[in-house]
Amino acid sequence: MAHSGTEITADLIRDLRRARHPDLAERPLRLGARGWDNQLWRLGDDLAVRLPWATADADTLLRKEHAWLPLLAPRLPLPVPVPRHLGEPSDRFPRPWLLTTWLPGTPADLAPATRAQEAADALAAFLTALHEPAPADAPAGRDRGGSLADHDARVRGGLAHAAALGLLSDGTACAARALWADAAAAPAWPGPAVWLHGDLHAANVLTADGTFCGLIDFGDLCAGDPACDLAAAWTLLPDGAADRCLAAYRPAPDPATVRRARGWALARALGCLLISAADHRGRKPTWGPPARAALRRLTATR
Repeated sequence: MAHSGTEITADLIRDLRRARHPDLAERPLRLGARGWDNQLWRLGDDLAVRLPWATADADTLLRKEHAWLPLLAPRLPLPVPVPRHLGEPSDRFPRPWLLTTWLPGTPADLAPATRAQEAADALAAFLTALHEPAPADAPAGRDRGGSLADHDARVRGGLAHAAALGLLSDGTACAARALWADAAAAPAWPGPAVWLHGDLHAANVLTADGTFCGLIDFGDLCAGDPACDLAAAWTLLPDGAADRCLAAYRPAPDPATVRRARGWALARALGCLLISAADHRGRKPTWGPPARAALRRLTATR
């Protein structure tokens, strides 16, 4: 069901296509995924339809992607879904929806990267290209790319909750608290706000042949501290590959940025771990293994 109460079905999407894109009306259609904010339906071989289905702010996220992603996509070294059309709310469906390109590949929560060197180099090249200074009118993020101190209560509470649920051992929880304290105490980012993906967890990265082949879901695109995205060196890469990624990234991150990136990695892995064990419709069991692997990497290297 969508947040509006409208059920999202193949018939609904066919009706929307006939009204806006009759040339696409006969293309085969199948459900691709039910994400946190949107449902993704594959349209033929090369297109997709994304529709808000759960959260109230999904409309804003889709409009953000439509406005900004076509401007950024040409300079990025990995494929990203490029919006083709923004469908406005109508009597048939009272929310915006997005027609975009379809990217082949398997989400990394189902098929993690295994070729460490290739994946580290691909991630570093993507982040180097993306992290250009953003314009003054760049969109704001949902608590992404700012001060880690703003997340202190949530992260500490999440660690306590995860430990109480038995998701973290006492040793891991202790090491995670020490890592978080160090990251939160690191000097703030002194440079300009740069473009950020803002939500680089395993379900938003595609793999093929053991390395990354695309990035999806730019709804949290925003401007801020590059450490927010550099967290992916620990949350997405195989064991031992984080250092190679950080060495290849430009400009080379200073020690304070690495400390903050580790804090962002901890916060993201913790959030995914808790979502994987949730007892509501938002539960994502496949997010658990990559989250646990990231927490192991982070706490084992301190």
